[in-house]
Amino acid sequence: MTPQFAIFPTALGPCGIAWRGDASEGLIGSQLPAADAEALRALMRHRFDDAAEAEPPALVRDVIARVQRLLAGETADHRELLDVKLDDRAVPEFERQTLWLTRQIPVGQTRTYGELAAALGEPGAARAVGRAEGHNPFAPIVPCHRVMGAGGAPTGFSAPGGVETKRRLLLIEARAVGQLAGDQQSLF
Repeated sequence: MTPQFAIFPTALGPCGIAWRGDASEGLIGSQLPAADAEALRALMRHRFDDAAEAEPPALVRDVIARVQRLLAGETADHRELLDVKLDDRAVPEFERQTLWLTRQIPVGQTRTYGELAAALGEPGAARAVGRAEGHNPFAPIVPCHRVMGAGGAPTGFSAPGGVETKRRLLLIEARAVGQLAGDQQSLF
């Protein structure tokens, strides 16, 4: 099936989402904002094999609404996006496990690459976790922005706007859950 995508507005700017068919097999990708809608369209066509822009089916419209709430600071529970089905068959196994674990990080919380590596049973694999996060095809549904460098430094964010976008996302989420950005609770 030919990939399709839609561009939709969010509080941070236009985002993208991609699927095949009626999306019942899961989303094939999502994208944080680019410089503008035209740049985002070009990026989506490039990422998804010359996908066609289309009206999203009901399942995708529901996910769009969830992402819009997250980026507007109206979602305080990470579980709102946990049941979004992702077609991650093309994602290598270690990256798939990393992204699954990343989805478990609550809104308003962060973990380090090292903490995720240890939780995966690979305590020396912080860099591999960083590469997996950098290849995340499902941002912000898989919230790679919640993963930080050693000591909690907001490093390594490959989305447009880089670390500044990461900080903005974390601040929005911290406000959504009524905490300061530095207030963290243990996930593991």
